[in-house]
Amino acid sequence: MGTRVNASPEESAGACYTDADSISRQARTNRSMLTAALSAAGLINYSTEWWHWSHGDRYWALMTNQPAALYGPISPPSDESIQEPS
Repeated sequence: MGTRVNASPEESAGACYTDADSISRQARTNRSMLTAALSAAGLINYSTEWWHWSHGDRYWALMTNQPAALYGPISPPSDESIQEPS
């Protein structure tokens, strides 16, 4: 894919960007296949990180012009909902 997952722009000389010019032909082909598959499934890429894809979160809502995310934070379980092992 051209960089390790979570490579910073500084560490990778910008090769972590999804459409980076500095990656090999093979990495570009692999990223194109990844993009085609995940975009077809409705995911949105965070373009500064080729490995970062979203669906249903705030970034996805922003990029797809949705009024709100499909989901948000969850509350921690209450003491009553935690069952002790028997």
